[in-house]
Amino acid sequence: MASPNPNQATLLSAADTPLPSIKMLALATLAFSSFFVSLIVRPLLHASPYVPFHDPYYHAAHFTIKDSYMGHNFFDGWKWETLNDPTHGRVNYVDQYTAKQSNLSYATDSKFVMRADAFDKVDPNARGRDSVRITSYNAYDESVIVLDLQHMPEGCSTWPAFWSLSQKGPWPNGGEIDFIEGVNLASRNLASLHTTPQCTMPDGRQQSGQPTSTNCDSNLNYNQGCGVSFAKPASYGSPFNALGGGYYAIVRTSDAVRIWFWSRNEATIPADVSNPSQDLLSGQDHIYPDDSWGTPEAVFPLGEDGMCDYEKHFDPHALVFDLTFCGDWAGTVYSNDCGDNCEAFVNNNPSAFENAYWEINSLRIYTPS
Repeated sequence: MASPNPNQATLLSAADTPLPSIKMLALATLAFSSFFVSLIVRPLLHASPYVPFHDPYYHAAHFTIKDSYMGHNFFDGWKWETLNDPTHGRVNYVDQYTAKQSNLSYATDSKFVMRADAFDKVDPNARGRDSVRITSYNAYDESVIVLDLQHMPEGCSTWPAFWSLSQKGPWPNGGEIDFIEGVNLASRNLASLHTTPQCTMPDGRQQSGQPTSTNCDSNLNYNQGCGVSFAKPASYGSPFNALGGGYYAIVRTSDAVRIWFWSRNEATIPADVSNPSQDLLSGQDHIYPDDSWGTPEAVFPLGEDGMCDYEKHFDPHALVFDLTFCGDWAGTVYSNDCGDNCEAFVNNNPSAFENAYWEINSLRIYTPS
């Protein structure tokens, strides 16, 4: 075929365009669209009335969905523990079969519930009131955890927690991170770290919550750990449930552990948290923690140069939900909130535990991408 005249403009129809060129054009268009969304649209979705702040322990990162639990798949991804309660609670943890048969664990397509027995009195010689403790089979290192929680256990003698601990262990090697924890009639969540020695937290941190202790060493102060009490009064217990629950987001990196909380109808909930979206190119759910999320309720700075070396104190963690009664904390402060005898209350008042249940809408775990 003769070469075209270089001085003559040549127009090609779509039918004349080589097929590889069409594919390249399509790929280029898709890539540009993804870039446009990430550059222009995404910041609009994350618009927040919070004033942006600078967190010295934070470095920007993208995380991709690793595991997602909703409804029935909790039964496949978690182990129902039957151990004696390490915190000496008045509790009898039951296996999955017993929990299902007794309706202490059940699910729909969009809900997962685990609860305490609220029907029977407890024999004084028994181990305790039937309840549930589950541990994830998978373990996670640096990650983002988003919990959409509708209801948490509440009431006198209760001690529920959502937390993580080293899968390798033995405890406290590899550390423990308590995301949600409280006892009896508390209304503010307490987040804490429990570690081996030589891990402390600074008093001044860019967080909304108030430090309750700064030494994370589990050998001190009866394993108090280093805690932060949340500023929001409806972050735990009955007030949390009355508002329809809410969202907890945990970002764990080698620089820090940071924890946020939003009640169900807060206008400041990031879109990534309440409405996860898929990346246009990969088709996978991504999350992008950034300053638009606002000030965390709790910040625990980590790293080689700080007062708590990440590599020395933390390794991959399994996740845990549990519900115990009385024990080392709820039992010790029971008389301040509820009465004289915590164990007698647990034994003789089954109807008091009608609201002692977890109702989970979803739990998503993202890892660095």
